[in-house]
Amino acid sequence: MAKFIIKTSRCSKRQNSQKEISRKKSHLSTYSGHRNYSLYISRVLKEVVPQSGIASGTLDVLNSLINDVFERISREACNLMNFRNRCTLTPEDIQKAVYLLLPAKLAKYAVAFGSEAVHRYVHSLTPCTSLIKRWGK
Repeated sequence: MAKFIIKTSRCSKRQNSQKEISRKKSHLSTYSGHRNYSLYISRVLKEVVPQSGIASGTLDVLNSLINDVFERISREACNLMNFRNRCTLTPEDIQKAVYLLLPAKLAKYAVAFGSEAVHRYVHSLTPCTSLIKRWGK
C-alpha cells in the first residue's frame, strides 16, 4: 500500500494537533471578510471629476473588482512565500505576484505607485528630529 504523506508548512501554528477548534456561531459568522472601498472610490472620483457622480451598482462592481484583485495578489504572494519555504511575507513576494498577475505596463505602474505609497507611509512614522533634540536638552 502506498503511504500518503501530508506536507505541513514549518510555519504552521498547529504543529501536532490536526483537530479543528469549533467556534460558536454568531452574527459575525455571516460576514464575508471583504472590505468596502466605496468611500475611497467616491473620493478619488471627486478629485478627478468634481462634477460627476457614480451609481451604487457601479460602486458595487468596482468594490467586487478591487476585492477580487486583492485576493488574487495575496493568494499568489502566499504561494510564492511557501514556494521559497519562508514564514514571512516580504514586499518582494507581493511585487512578484503583481508582475505575475497583471499585464506588464499596468504591473509596472502598480508596483511603482505602491512602493511610493509605502515609502511615504514609513517616512511619515519617523519621529521629528527637532522634537527629539528638544526633549534631549
